[in-house]
Amino acid sequence: MERGWFRPITPSRDEPVTLDTSVAHIARMQNYWRGGKDNFAADRAAAEHAMAAYPDLVSSVRANQAFLARSVRYLAGETGVRQFLDIGTGLPAAGSVHEIAQDLAPASRVVYVDNDPIVLAHARALLASSAPGSTSYIDADVRDTSRLLEQSASALDFSAPVAVILVSVLHMIQDHDDPNAIVNRLMDAVPPGSFLVLTHVASDLEPEAMAEMARRVNQRVAQPTTPRDYATVARLFADLELVPPGSGPGTRMAAHVAGGCRRSLDSVGRRRPEAVADGRFGRGGRAAIRAPSSPCVP
Repeated sequence: MERGWFRPITPSRDEPVTLDTSVAHIARMQNYWRGGKDNFAADRAAAEHAMAAYPDLVSSVRANQAFLARSVRYLAGETGVRQFLDIGTGLPAAGSVHEIAQDLAPASRVVYVDNDPIVLAHARALLASSAPGSTSYIDADVRDTSRLLEQSASALDFSAPVAVILVSVLHMIQDHDDPNAIVNRLMDAVPPGSFLVLTHVASDLEPEAMAEMARRVNQRVAQPTTPRDYATVARLFADLELVPPGSGPGTRMAAHVAGGCRRSLDSVGRRRPEAVADGRFGRGGRAAIRAPSSPCVP
């Protein structure tokens, strides 16, 4: 690998990336909500259209990103995890997983996964890594879990703990693609001591506003979003042990936090080595750890 640059694992697509800037794209809308500049007029218009239905949208999106950053700092700084599989990474931004992990532990290895040619084009141009860690990308779809895992094995050692990151991803997976089965397959592939970091748009917090926001987003983008309620998302952790403060949306988790950020559920899960033999936690002894909540990030 050329020192300092993001390394592809899968071959580049043969066809050139065609950007239709007249049509909104969810990755560029997310970039706009996060305060980025990699977006166009159609993206900004669609993003503002959704924000009109839910004015706290920007605060929630940025809080979601802050949760990811806290999780990576916790994993790299306190648990000793040195491998990160970030699925559905979206457009590169300051404070990405590889920057945080490799700042704390330079030997950390990070694999980004996305199947969006727009995201991959930006990734090739913008993302960097410092030796001795490695930062790589995979052109893959999370629904094709076997291929994703096979490709990522060229950069990650699946006999050692891996942090599997699914932040703002599963609400882009429709019910017929079975998000629960996707999570199960991913976590079954990683060893004890591995973690799951997951956030999901919630449908049962301010449900009318959330439904309208999702409707407006789905009017403008090709891949529909599917908000889900607390019970449905909690089932993703049905076989996992949650540590305090448990599972749920950030503001529900901490009574002293008020206002905003009510639209997503976020969790960090761990697979515990000592639980493998006794089966108390199901599916090979994984246990889930919920990261502490925080207020909205302006």
